[in-house]
Amino acid sequence: MIATTKPASSRRSKPGDGSQAKQEQLAGLTADQLPKLTTNQGLRIPDNHNSLKAGVRGPTLLEDFILREKITHFDHERIPERVVHARGSAAHGYFEVYKSMSQFTCADFLQDPDQKTPVFVRFSTVAGSRGSADTVRDVRGFSVKFYTREGNYDLVGNNIPVFFIQDAIKFPDLIHAVKPEPHHEMPQAASAHDTFWDFASLMPETTHMLMWAMSDRALPRSLRMMEGFGVHTFRFVNARGESHFVKFHWKPKLGVHGLAWDEAQKIAGKDPDFHRRDLWESIDAGDFPEWELGVQLIPPEKEHAFGFDLLDPTKLVPEELVPVQRIGRMVLNRNPDNFFAETEQVAFHPGHVVPGIDFSNDPLLQGRLFSYTDTQISRLGGANFHELPINKSVCPFHNFQRDGMHRQTLTRGQVAYEPHSLNDGKEFRVDGADGGFQSFPEEIDPPKVRRRSPSFDDHFTQARIFFNSQSATEKEHIVAGFRFELSKVATPAVRQRMVDNLAHVDEKLARRVAEPLGVGAPDFKAAAGRAGYRDHRYESSIEESAALSMAVRAEGSVKTRKVAILVTDGVDSASLKPIRDAIEAAGARCKIIAPRLGSVASVSKRQVEADATFVTMPSVMFDAVLVPAGAQCAEALAQNGDAVHFVLEAYKHCKAVCTVGEGVLLLATLGIGPDANAAPPGVIVADTPVTNLGDATAAIQIAKDFVAAIARHRHWDRPNLGAVPA
Repeated sequence: MIATTKPASSRRSKPGDGSQAKQEQLAGLTADQLPKLTTNQGLRIPDNHNSLKAGVRGPTLLEDFILREKITHFDHERIPERVVHARGSAAHGYFEVYKSMSQFTCADFLQDPDQKTPVFVRFSTVAGSRGSADTVRDVRGFSVKFYTREGNYDLVGNNIPVFFIQDAIKFPDLIHAVKPEPHHEMPQAASAHDTFWDFASLMPETTHMLMWAMSDRALPRSLRMMEGFGVHTFRFVNARGESHFVKFHWKPKLGVHGLAWDEAQKIAGKDPDFHRRDLWESIDAGDFPEWELGVQLIPPEKEHAFGFDLLDPTKLVPEELVPVQRIGRMVLNRNPDNFFAETEQVAFHPGHVVPGIDFSNDPLLQGRLFSYTDTQISRLGGANFHELPINKSVCPFHNFQRDGMHRQTLTRGQVAYEPHSLNDGKEFRVDGADGGFQSFPEEIDPPKVRRRSPSFDDHFTQARIFFNSQSATEKEHIVAGFRFELSKVATPAVRQRMVDNLAHVDEKLARRVAEPLGVGAPDFKAAAGRAGYRDHRYESSIEESAALSMAVRAEGSVKTRKVAILVTDGVDSASLKPIRDAIEAAGARCKIIAPRLGSVASVSKRQVEADATFVTMPSVMFDAVLVPAGAQCAEALAQNGDAVHFVLEAYKHCKAVCTVGEGVLLLATLGIGPDANAAPPGVIVADTPVTNLGDATAAIQIAKDFVAAIARHRHWDRPNLGAVPA
């Protein structure tokens, strides 16, 4: 069937789009101008509403090949979902380097600041299925496909810089443990169950990653406000064959921000598409998210200078030891045209590198180099997945691979091998170096063994550094995260093993986690006596790192932050307008939320249109709340349970709240009155009389104070949050 598409003038070219020329010609045509409906073979379809029957009330005939083609295609429209990272969202964009990196790498896309390299980026959750919610506690995938002039380069990473395990041979065990338990297929998209924690408690190497997973890093506010990491150590290789180890970082321009756990749980029920909707709407509105690409470069002579092993994927390189150099920026400026064809069929692979970028001997990375190809062949139906438009390189490819399912390339001639001489009588042979990709000639130490290097044996030092680096509130969130997860574990021995392991990170942390779990006191000696325990700690010059805390770096731009303005009849629209204008001028987005859709009448009898209701867009969808002036409006909202809950919930989640004039009534249950000096952190109480709010200076100052509070993201230091009835 043929569907209308956007006018050709509004569509931008994209990698691998050449095969869609015919569809482009159809864009913008009227219904009368469109071709008639046909089968896949071009046969005209006379009736798309009735199958062929033996009589008008008779049985459907098997000979109806039009019906069979349509149903068969429908039956096979879905492909196997990814084993991990099944739920994802994506966008197109471009990357540009700030200056040539030729000193370190000959990668073509890292040479010319005037060159824009097309990219396609897919974000995802790891554990859940395609139908799970966006805001579950989980690691997020962050994968970037660069369509370079030398071939496609895939930087396949996560939003956390380390991983659970050190060797790929344990990956199937990890995923089997974290997926729903096989006897009853529960829980979905959650690690709060026995099999995962049983595995983790018996594998102390998971400890560092667990600290990240129990922190707010596992609950991003937005995909646009999330860091990305290459996780593994790679190599840069320059034109002279000189090598540097490299760690990749993506730093979001909007800052790194998270959700409150209670908020994340509620969003999962209110809008399970919260993250993908946020990304789509931001790009659609022209608020293009940006990240800077950062690298940590380590010369080969410093490979063993840190005490931990650069090849260990459960370790990071502290930024205090090796600063992150920001070498370029990535902008996502176009949503996919078709979710299935692009977001679902895109195939990333850490083995897709280009000249100038090479692998290290990280044993987790080495296993992934096999796994990804094997998975894509199974998921996408064969070895020709690289010919799908979203996966196709922008540079031409030529080899002697042939045939297979879904082959699209029409190769001509009798030659499908090398060397050969039958094309033009001249010998064609590929021997040795003739440009192209060259693996770095690293010396390999014999013998072959099934053993792990002793340099991988420290499982707790960096976990302790991470915990020490968190603010007091972030530490509380980590404690709460462990308590929530482990309280759902039915086997007491598993709970006990976990708190015993945590004692090697921080004894106070372990005790606090253990308190509500019905287990004994943490016993680090018991953990040390178990099989698989290794703790050859290195002497670290770093006790804590500011780069590891989200709270330390909380202040930033309010661009694209969402502000709810609560109104009903009697709102003072004259005083609201300059405040709203100033907030939006700072880059935030405002929405009018009311008890009903339609319009409400202001004090001056002007009509104020509502964008949504308290029920359809609750407080968890917003970053801040503004309650404007107007006695009638404030009194009516104070009598509306949904409106009061809206404000109290935002307050409990430590968001910025601003009340103007009589709007403070909605905070009465918290004991907050019109005294601005007594307001809790992040609460702006403007008691200026309504008649004076027409003064632009006063309105701008209110907006300025409110914007500053929003820029802090959260005000975690509010007292007595547990008593807030929301």
